[in-house]
Amino acid sequence: MSQRALNEIRLLYDRTTATTVERDLTRAVEILKTLPDEETRERAAVFMDGLSQMRSEWRLEKQRLNRKAKGAQTAKPPPHKHRS
Repeated sequence: MSQRALNEIRLLYDRTTATTVERDLTRAVEILKTLPDEETRERAAVFMDGLSQMRSEWRLEKQRLNRKAKGAQTAKPPPHKHRS
């Protein structure tokens, strides 16, 4: 069972995307809680850490893009120059 659970966490890690990372990390934590011993949990920790890092990076990127988009929406257009 523990090898199957570890493989599922690894699969979540390998297939996660910016869209699915929250769901995948939540599922990985559920699986981690079922692991029977510390040794197996330590082996899973590598993938858990990777999922967490990806989530952080994608959150920062999303915030950066949102700020950039918000700035573009609120920026005033340059003043119109009249011909003389």
